[in-house]
This record gives sequence, structure tokens and C-alpha cells, in this order.
Amino acid sequence: MHNPYDIIIKPVISEKTMELLEENKYTFLVDRRANKVEIKKAVEELFDVKVEKVNTLKVRRKRRRQGRTEGMTSEKKKAVVTLRQGDNIQLFEDL
Repeated sequence: MHNPYDIIIKPVISEKTMELLEENKYTFLVDRRANKVEIKKAVEELFDVKVEKVNTLKVRRKRRRQGRTEGMTSEKKKAVVTLRQGDNIQLFEDL
């Protein structure tokens, strides 16, 4: 996985992640196979910022129903990226 667009899937926008912006922390949905070093390099390359720390967490599968049919959601991986003081990602600032 050398392409940063394959590693960073999309930003996570929720009430909790918006509160983390005050601490200069940004949350992304990332590829499940990506490690912290790859995530750090991808964010630095895509957004031209300096990353201090990367925390990752796996989101388990959940059981979901739609009418009579029952299924499972897919397993995901999130990354909470802490940026250097003074850096920000414009994508989140517009929200």
C-alpha cells in the first residue's frame, strides 16, 4: 500500500470527532491492513501537515436487520491523528 489515497478512505464526521478538533485531533476511516507508519505518511503527504501521533482502533462487526433479513456490517479501522501545534486540515475547518 504505497498510494495514500488507498490508505485514507474518508474522514469521520460526528459530534465526538468535532470535539476532538479542539485538541488538534482528526479522525479518518482507513484501510484495515494499514499500520500507523503508513497512516502517518499518507496524512502528511495528502494534507501537507506534520503528524505527531497516530492512534488506531478496530470497529467490530455489528448485527443489523432490514425487514426479515439479518446481516452483519463490515469490520472497519479508524485512525485518530494528532497534528503538530499550529497545523490544521482545511477539510475539517470548513465544517
